[in-house]
Amino acid sequence: MNESAAPAPPRDVFAAAPFEEHRARLRAVAYRLLGTSEEADAAVEDVRRTWPDRDTPVAPGPVPTPYDPVEALARACLDRLRSRESHRERPWDPWDPWASGVPRDPRAPGEPPPAALDGLTPPERLAFVLHDEFSVPYERIGPLLDRTPAAARRLAGRARYRLREAEEMPEWDPPRQRTAVAAFLTAARSGDTAALRALLDPDAALRADATAERTGTAAAHGAAAVAEAVGPRAGAARKALVDGAAGLAWPAEGAPRLVLVFTVLEDRITAIDALADEDHLARLDLHV
Repeated sequence: MNESAAPAPPRDVFAAAPFEEHRARLRAVAYRLLGTSEEADAAVEDVRRTWPDRDTPVAPGPVPTPYDPVEALARACLDRLRSRESHRERPWDPWDPWASGVPRDPRAPGEPPPAALDGLTPPERLAFVLHDEFSVPYERIGPLLDRTPAAARRLAGRARYRLREAEEMPEWDPPRQRTAVAAFLTAARSGDTAALRALLDPDAALRADATAERTGTAAAHGAAAVAEAVGPRAGAARKALVDGAAGLAWPAEGAPRLVLVFTVLEDRITAIDALADEDHLARLDLHV
């Protein structure tokens, strides 16, 4: 039986239980979130160090919030995923999510391979794995990402689409997406970095293929880093339709050498894909 398919226990189950009774379960969650045994073990150790002592008397006053090890583990894993996104060892390839270059452990039958999960942004990966593989409700996932439960649901839905699962992409909102991209272009042209950061989700990711990285558009993570990395190119770009969605093409004249593809969720840009490889550009339905 695939251990990761079992639902996560409710919070209060953990409150008075010895850590070792739950180590295997927590490690299964950590491995699916991180994809490597070494990182999973380190994340579980982070949780072990904060595990409450059942023998410690409870101080008088308000009843403390029950310790939630799934939340603690998710936060530890999310920190590692964000760091990995900022220090990706190999350029990202949107059509080859297997090319992560990270040694992988065997996986259970039917699970998306960890290398495929590497194509997701950290919030997408966390929402998808916790909900779809461990039955953690969106009401618990949303606060981990500083999002509403509805936004967490859409993140998981987008992850399913990227992984080519059966469920469909969350409903696309073209006007909202066009508005966000137009505002991003305006802010970039005026050099308004504060406005750029405001349009980006705090956990936004800029993913760049090999050619984009070689020509000066490096992958980045976080609103400030993404604004700094993509702002100069975006400021010299023009509007474009990329597979029917609003995007940007650089330079402003002539044949596009770089295309920026935007993902927008709840009026915030959550991801920008910078594509410059000739093969990648040839796959796009591009109109400038």
